Amino acid sequence: MAVYWIARETELDFSDAFITIKRSGGGSKETEHRTKMTMSHEIKKLPRFFNRELSWLNFNERVLLEADDPSVPLLERLVFLGIFSNNMDEFYRVRVALHKRLVNLRKAVKNFEDVDLDFDPDRVLRAIHKRTTLHRRKFDEIFKKIRGKLEKENIFFVDETQLSSEQGEFVQNYFRNTVRQYLFPIMLDRFKNFSNLHDNSIYLLIDLTHRHNPMAENLALIEIPTRHLPRFLVLPQDENKKNYVIFLDDVIRYCLSEIFSVFGFVDYQAYTIKFIRDAELDIDNDISKSFLETISDGIKLRKYGETVRFIYDGKIPRNVLMSILKKLGVKKRDSLEKGGRYHNSRDLMFFPRNVGSKKLMYQPLPPHDVADFPPGVGMLDVIKKKDVMLHYPYQPFQYIIDLLREASIDPAVRAIKMTIYRAAKYSNVVNALINAARNGKEVVVFIEFQARFDEEANISWAARMQEEGIKVIPSIPGMKVHAKLILIRRKEYTENVYYAAIGTGNPNENTTRIYADEHLLTADKGITADINQLFHLLDDRRYHLPGFKHIIVSPFNTRNFLIRRIDREIRNAKKGKTAWMVIKLNNLVDKRVVAKLYEASQEGVKVDLLIRGICTLVPELPGVGENLRAVRIVDRFLEHSRIFVFCNDEKPEYFISSSDWMERNFDHRFEVTVPVKNPEIQKRLWDILQIQLADNVKARRISFESPNLPPKRAKGEKKRCAQLEIYEYLRKTSD
Repeated sequence: MAVYWIARETELDFSDAFITIKRSGGGSKETEHRTKMTMSHEIKKLPRFFNRELSWLNFNERVLLEADDPSVPLLERLVFLGIFSNNMDEFYRVRVALHKRLVNLRKAVKNFEDVDLDFDPDRVLRAIHKRTTLHRRKFDEIFKKIRGKLEKENIFFVDETQLSSEQGEFVQNYFRNTVRQYLFPIMLDRFKNFSNLHDNSIYLLIDLTHRHNPMAENLALIEIPTRHLPRFLVLPQDENKKNYVIFLDDVIRYCLSEIFSVFGFVDYQAYTIKFIRDAELDIDNDISKSFLETISDGIKLRKYGETVRFIYDGKIPRNVLMSILKKLGVKKRDSLEKGGRYHNSRDLMFFPRNVGSKKLMYQPLPPHDVADFPPGVGMLDVIKKKDVMLHYPYQPFQYIIDLLREASIDPAVRAIKMTIYRAAKYSNVVNALINAARNGKEVVVFIEFQARFDEEANISWAARMQEEGIKVIPSIPGMKVHAKLILIRRKEYTENVYYAAIGTGNPNENTTRIYADEHLLTADKGITADINQLFHLLDDRRYHLPGFKHIIVSPFNTRNFLIRRIDREIRNAKKGKTAWMVIKLNNLVDKRVVAKLYEASQEGVKVDLLIRGICTLVPELPGVGENLRAVRIVDRFLEHSRIFVFCNDEKPEYFISSSDWMERNFDHRFEVTVPVKNPEIQKRLWDILQIQLADNVKARRISFESPNLPPKRAKGEKKRCAQLEIYEYLRKTSD
């Protein structure tokens, strides 16, 4: 049987409609002819664009499939369940919240139909609900399966009803000595300000029975203090060397009498609830405020955001559920989601690693040294002679820390400039910049206050840097700076010499351990001059059209630059010349670029796409996209780099970028795309891309047939896992 995923609605989905075609040899020619006619008719109905939200859900489904992969070590499969859950929470806080705002706007605005939307937010929300319900069931099935396999490894989940007397005593001691200090019960009959409840946290809703008035309703809330304590407690092994793990939720359940018995309560039934609010910042236009004050006020207003998802324990009594919904002001039934006993499965990302054997975890892959930077040789001296590219996490981010440290103490260095989008919680990058300022260097930092969910952290870092004498360039209202740039100015004899680091991901010592990104280190005069010009533009806010000659900068010309490159491949294909592109991105969404890629495909340009996340383009679409091949890789490292290679009449051009191909990146952000000129680095990038395109283990084809088609390996064909192969490839370059 061949199954094709056929979309019934333009701009909505692969959908859940299927065509099934028999390919057995028993059918008559007439039947086969009717089948072909039906196929042709249905293919003509296929949309040219997948809906963005549902395409993202396809990516998250791929994460879920990794948790179901028996070749992945058991404890790592729990991590993928946690990643899936964390992704889903963020999706509701941002994307679902946006669509609910649009639905509310439709009700409030008479002429809403005049608003230029190419989708129906109501229908999209219904499709999201249908898909996420299926994903939730699949999640529960996988979690149950993993728990069963963990038990075979002598790792057992237990709840408060399954504890032995020794385990109960251990749990009570842990509760008294560690947990209780973080618990602050709220009696709902007296509580008024529900905006003070933490969004995205989990609460125990406790139905209390009083000894003197057992029929009276008494409800209390206790926040499970995962901001301060681990979600999981490992209990002492028993005599059979079995490992037991209990949720923090159940530690509290076991000890509820220690909290409430003193007030005359004799029975306690606890149910987990969780609510997610709209996380969009509402920015007012009060011109008397600085933009920093405006962002800060917007963060405070988040706690008043509409509840977009309320998850509750399915065993909760209806009267108790109705009471809490009324108290919280949750009125919309489409925000409710019936769940199980435990919520916030994202905490599975931090499941204890000290239980079980090493085979339950990935084998360590320590990063390789970079041969271009031998010990005892100054990094700036190396970069002056040749461009160097770092590949994370296969090579250590420590080189960037070392570069900043070297610049901070080099007497010839006069200035360091840097953009920061997301800094680590304990950032050695920021510490190196502070050290440079203390050493008398001019340090200028653009830190983005609008980086979603990192606004408060970035505001705090900005204040710290300003205290140390660093000049902090404030954010630009409505325009995020997403480019990843470092610029160092060094006085060499009488000349100012510039050195730059341009990355595809954040210079963050935490994320670079798990995000696969590239960082170009260069002293190229044209590139560094353009980057210096960009910093001046950000600093003096003279928003004229700049004349960048060597780098491509959003919001000025990235889309047009890419369209010109694609047009060149189209022209070459029409002339009968070799024409191809290899594009690696996180997300491909921009409709003008997608339309241009369809045009390229129709003219015979071969396009290989490595798209980890959203892909609104429909690869392999008959009559339009036969020359478009798209692959998604999900593995132990998050594929995050953006790399573009254009054939250019067999004189390939290479670029790396901070920018995905989305409207927001082209029009509403400062992004930098930079050419890679060094032939040695070009070859390395090409080899890495070809390794990824050849992956037949973790790669999944994105197609009009399915968003996550597994690879087909011929009998006896060698397994090729791209990330392991790249690790070995880069090991050889470090020798």
